[in-house]
Amino acid sequence: MGIKQVFGNKKRFIDLLLLADEEEEMIDRYLGRGDMFILEAAGVKGVCVVTDEGGGAFEIKNIAVAPGEQGKGYGKKLVRHILHLYKDRGTVMYVGTGDSPLTLPFYEACGFEKSHQIDNFFIDNYAEPIFEAGRQLRHMIVLKKNL
Repeated sequence: MGIKQVFGNKKRFIDLLLLADEEEEMIDRYLGRGDMFILEAAGVKGVCVVTDEGGGAFEIKNIAVAPGEQGKGYGKKLVRHILHLYKDRGTVMYVGTGDSPLTLPFYEACGFEKSHQIDNFFIDNYAEPIFEAGRQLRHMIVLKKNL
């Protein structure tokens, strides 16, 4: 198993990216300026995109694990790798997610803590409603972890 950075043709992983961010237009807003990493273990199992937000702050904009491979620790391995890689480059790592019982516990298990909320983010920024765990996502919950 290995994690490597992707420098060109990042859109070839669009199917994975769309698992975590349902609109390609939103992905296009950060993909070009983000660092992309893939986790490989007999094929690509996961993907992660990190952006530099300035002032020592970085943000995980997208992290996804292939269907059928979830729950095997690949996502946590990606997060641990990212946190280690960026610890000497900045002071804080952020991640924004919906208020969902499917994602919040994952990030909290990775050591992230709630920072703040962006009201109506999913309503204002996505053309179609996004549902997770049977309810519509409205607000973005931003979590942070000191590097």
